[in-house]
Amino acid sequence: MTPEAQARNKRRTVWLLSLLVLGMFGFGFALVPLYSVLCQVTGIQSVSIRSAGDGNINQPTGGSAVREDPRLVTIKFDTSVHPNLPWDFSPRKRNLKVHPGKLYQVDFAAHNHSSEVVTGQAIPSVAPWQATAYLNKLECFCFSQQTLTGGESVDMPLRFMISPDLPEEIRSVTLSYSLMKLENTQSESKKHEKG
Repeated sequence: MTPEAQARNKRRTVWLLSLLVLGMFGFGFALVPLYSVLCQVTGIQSVSIRSAGDGNINQPTGGSAVREDPRLVTIKFDTSVHPNLPWDFSPRKRNLKVHPGKLYQVDFAAHNHSSEVVTGQAIPSVAPWQATAYLNKLECFCFSQQTLTGGESVDMPLRFMISPDLPEEIRSVTLSYSLMKLENTQSESKKHEKG
């Protein structure tokens, strides 16, 4: 290969590598809007929506109360448990009629059927996805991991409010929780028991 051809190949390689670096840099910036689109399409509550919603909760200005809407919205609670988690998990109430702008609490019951300490994490989702930004959770068991000893039962509270800004056409909102087993936490607790 001639020195001229080698120089041309080197220039082409440098050019292609430069394009690859620029493409990777651009993809890194595109991940945030792509994540938002994915959350909207699937109805999963994104971190940014949860943070924005939690920051606006119950913060009256000038000592006035949060505006309560006279209309009623039906909230449905749905739960599922991953097959490898030996728990029962269900809401104490399946449906609740709520006034937007008013604070409500619902308890979810969990029971560990096994004889071992097991840790789970609830993953929330909202349907229709358009209602996600209007469902504000003040307190939720889904904010942290839940650990139950063998045979233990517990009530886990959810305190929430539907924003009065919820579009009029949305009359019903379903809040679903998928409960998953956390393997790493369980193995760490076994290590502590042995040590």
